[in-house]
Amino acid sequence: MAGSRGRKDTTSSTTTVDDASTADDLFDSMDERGHFYERPARTTNAKAIPTVEDKHYHGHRERLRLRFRDSGDGALADYEILELLLFRLIPRRDTKPVAKALLDRFGTLSGVFGATPALLQEVKGIGEAVALDLKLISAVAQRTLKSEIRNKTVLASWSSVIQYCHAAMAHEPREQFRILFLDKRNTLIADEVQGHGTVDHTPVYPREVVRRALELSSTAIILVHNHPSGDPTPSRADIDMTKTIVETARPLGITVHDHIIIGKDGHASLKGLRLM
Repeated sequence: MAGSRGRKDTTSSTTTVDDASTADDLFDSMDERGHFYERPARTTNAKAIPTVEDKHYHGHRERLRLRFRDSGDGALADYEILELLLFRLIPRRDTKPVAKALLDRFGTLSGVFGATPALLQEVKGIGEAVALDLKLISAVAQRTLKSEIRNKTVLASWSSVIQYCHAAMAHEPREQFRILFLDKRNTLIADEVQGHGTVDHTPVYPREVVRRALELSSTAIILVHNHPSGDPTPSRADIDMTKTIVETARPLGITVHDHIIIGKDGHASLKGLRLM
């Protein structure tokens, strides 16, 4: 038609979200990836004026980040390190009370990252997504420690072995029996959890331990289990079970280097205590 050429269609096919509550609903429906982004401020017709509370959070977060950047983690207390991490997991909220509540509940940073997701969610301010994020960070730390002993002579990296076992087992709520299988050069072949038990007992079958070592062509093993009570002192049952495994493995050319017991605050070596 005459006069219609070059005219723009003023009808837009896109839907805009200009209602503040609708925008919040969209962010609340996002999965846990939404926790890694700061939520945009609401847009209104009037210029947004930051509140005293917003200024306080922003300034505090920036100061903490700068302290970490310029001086490293040694300049921060444990709760501040945790608070700094929670900045990205819990945007637009004061995370200092949450960080302190986590440490009050679990005692140490190790205790926080070793806690189960269910227990983490008992702390006010920690939801399912944040609990899973904390467990993801814990898994990364454990794998980092495990990489320190992979493809290395384990007996020459003993402190790394202890650090890895402590990170993996110290805060388990039930007993866990783990075996490190080594080759003839004492290099790690496999790291396997052979069984879970109760708070004070794990069933261990010496023949199954030896059978698995033979399957992996392992010539040496290190036994590891945890004491959820926190006290790594070996029990009579621990000592007797170790001796049975040693006697079962020896005729087949398999050496038991040690049996390590992990507690929350330390570890015990049966070989070091001359109990095997």
